[in-house]
Amino acid sequence: MKILSIVGARPNFMKVAPLHRAFLEYPGLQSKIVHTGQHYDSRMSEVFFDQLGLPTPHYFLGIGGGSHSQQTARIMLAFEPILQEEKPDAVLVVGDVTSTLACALVAVKEHVPVVHVEAGLRSGDRTMPEEINRILTDSISDYLFVTEQAGLDNLAAENVPDEKVFFVGNVMIDSLVHYQQKAKELTLLADQGLTPGSYVLMTMHRPANVDQEEGLRSIVQIAKNTAQLRTVLFPMHPRTRANMEKYGLLTELEGVPHLHLMEPQGYLEFLHLMQHARLIITDSGGIQEETTYLQIPCLTFRDSTERPVTVELGTNYLLQDLDPDTVHRYVVDTLDGRAKQGTIPPLWDGHAAGRIASILIERLQR
Repeated sequence: MKILSIVGARPNFMKVAPLHRAFLEYPGLQSKIVHTGQHYDSRMSEVFFDQLGLPTPHYFLGIGGGSHSQQTARIMLAFEPILQEEKPDAVLVVGDVTSTLACALVAVKEHVPVVHVEAGLRSGDRTMPEEINRILTDSISDYLFVTEQAGLDNLAAENVPDEKVFFVGNVMIDSLVHYQQKAKELTLLADQGLTPGSYVLMTMHRPANVDQEEGLRSIVQIAKNTAQLRTVLFPMHPRTRANMEKYGLLTELEGVPHLHLMEPQGYLEFLHLMQHARLIITDSGGIQEETTYLQIPCLTFRDSTERPVTVELGTNYLLQDLDPDTVHRYVVDTLDGRAKQGTIPPLWDGHAAGRIASILIERLQR
C-alpha cells in the first residue's frame, strides 16, 4: 500500500509529520511526501523538515509564486505525471492551501482516493481563497478527517455522506505534544534575558492585515502600545517585513523600547516562545489551535474563524479589526489576570494521526 502526502506551505509540514510517523508503524505501507514548493523559503521550509524529522521530500515540484490560478494550474501539471508513475492507493492532502485543492483535483480525475485531513472547517467568508479550497476539496474527497464538532456540522449541512466522515482530533496538536518537551529545553528565552510570562508574542502575516499601509500603521501602534506594558517579541514574516519597508514603517518599529524584532523562527523555536508567553497577538489560523491547547490567551485579528472551537472552548478572542484602542483594552485585561479560562477540545490529545492511520489502513484494504 502506498500513500502520497502533499505539503506546500509551512503549516502543512506540522500536520504531515505526525501522519508520516504513524504510517511508518505499519509494515508494508509506503509513505511518500510531495512538496509542491508553493511557499518556499529556506528559513521557513527546510528548517521545518529538519526539526520535524521529515525525510527529504520524495518529489519537489518547485512551483514557487504566481497568482492562485497560476499556482493551481502549474501544480496540477507537475503533479499529474508523478501520480501516474507512482500509482498510489491514496493521495492525502491537509489544510486549505492552493496545493491542497490542486493535488486533490488531479487525484480525483485519475480515480485515486482523496484523503482530506482537517476537513469541514468553514469561515463563512468566500472572499478568502482558503475557504474556496476547503469547500471544493471536501466535495471531492473520499475520506474526510475532522478536528472539531463544527466540522461535523458543516459537512452534514453540505450533505456529505456520514460514512466518509471521521472525527479524529487535530494532527497539529499531535506535533505540538510530540515536540513540546524538546522545545522547552531550548535556551532562546534565556538568551534574550527574559523569563516565562514576562513578554507578549506577536505575529502578523495575512494579506488583509499587512498589504495596506493603514493596516500596517495599526500594527505598529498595537506593538508600541503593548511594549509600554510588557516586552514584545515580534518574529516578522518576510511579507510583513517587506511591506513595512515599502511604507517606511520598519525604522519606526526598530526604535521602540522593549520591542524585539526577530527573524522568522523554526518550529521548535516558535513553540518555545509560545509556551512561555503571557499573551499572543496574531492573525494566524494554526496559532489559535496551539494556544488553545497550551491554555495561553490569544488575540486573533480576522473577520471570522474556521476554527470556532478555539473561541467557544479555547483561549482565543476573535477581533475583527485592527483598532489599537480595542486591542489595548484586551491586552490590559489579560495582563491583569482577567483573561477567560479555556478548556482543551475533545480528542486534541496528540493521537489524531494514529487514529487516521488505523482508519485508512482498514478502509483501503477492503
